[in-house]
Amino acid sequence: MTSDAVNSGAVTSGAVTGGFVPPPYPYDRLKDLSALILERHDEVVDLSIGTPFDPPPPAVIAALSTSGTERSYPPSVGTPPLLAAARAWMLRRWNVDVPTAQIGATIGSKEMVASLPHFLRLRRPDRDTVLYPSISYPSYEMGATLAGARAVPVPFGPDGRLDLASIDPDDARRALLLWVNSPGNPTGQLDDLGAAAQWGRAAGVPVFSDECYIEFTWNGRGRTILEHGTDGVVAVHSLSKRSNLAGVRVGFYAGDAELVDYLREIRKHAGMMVPGPAQAAAVAALDDDDHVETQRNRYRGRLELLADVIEAWSGQPVTRPEGGFYLWIPVADGWEFATQLALDGGALVSPGEFYGPDGSGFVRVAVVQPDEKIAVVAERLSAR
Repeated sequence: MTSDAVNSGAVTSGAVTGGFVPPPYPYDRLKDLSALILERHDEVVDLSIGTPFDPPPPAVIAALSTSGTERSYPPSVGTPPLLAAARAWMLRRWNVDVPTAQIGATIGSKEMVASLPHFLRLRRPDRDTVLYPSISYPSYEMGATLAGARAVPVPFGPDGRLDLASIDPDDARRALLLWVNSPGNPTGQLDDLGAAAQWGRAAGVPVFSDECYIEFTWNGRGRTILEHGTDGVVAVHSLSKRSNLAGVRVGFYAGDAELVDYLREIRKHAGMMVPGPAQAAAVAALDDDDHVETQRNRYRGRLELLADVIEAWSGQPVTRPEGGFYLWIPVADGWEFATQLALDGGALVSPGEFYGPDGSGFVRVAVVQPDEKIAVVAERLSAR
């Protein structure tokens, strides 16, 4: 290669070596099971991914299509109506009042999870560690990896809550943040958010609470970490699950004044903007609680039906979750159980190893398909 080619950044041939190689996306590993289902059944009932299939309210669709906001760049921090609607929703539903200056919009919650460690490393270059639940949504770990940070899992204690006392003091000193998730994905557990907030303040570690399933809390009322004050904590919310708007990509975060202000400013520079029509749809969705109650009833019924059917089919107990819309079933071998469920029920579910090594003895069943699809699986399994 000539010096001119080097200076111009030209590439002649050969692959880049030594860089980050993305691992296989977990759900792409289920293609073989999908093919296996179609050898025996006329359709795949996909219960592997927590993507909503039920319709959003008509008023939300109308707001999405008639706002006229597609013409201009939307504010990255969120439109005033969106921030006001988020504030009103938190006050109405969870009895916490957070000023709109302490709320910011996100392009759904997944991008927030994935990008947050990178932004926090810019804020605190002396720290390099992300603490997250050992059985959890894969993006907590991947967000750390993409930021070049250490991903350190926190185990659960015998009570099913995060064992905060097990965190190594050196990891705490190096921590950019601690993720908590309640109700949890995939386990459905309800964590002690007050204890997490207290631990974070004592350790000087920001605590980010992923609360996207808060509306689907089955044991008691929904709880937010913001009940325990905003100092050092940020709650992350999503319209994807609550209002069946996963394809619209809109959510928000709220909490600690300094952290939220920093994130609002840095996200402006990164060009992270929720499209204007999506923000208008979110306002309509946040202002309406009736459709959420309808969705709660759907998910609760599907959880009970599939739990009963899988118990009868497998001959083992299936614990109902404390929250969320997943069944988290202990099994001898996750892949073997998923394969048998595919063969007998035509259902595609996720082996627990997708959610960390500690989940390898489980499968996750997402009860997201419409009632008629859930009924097809139930009928197939009941016939066995």
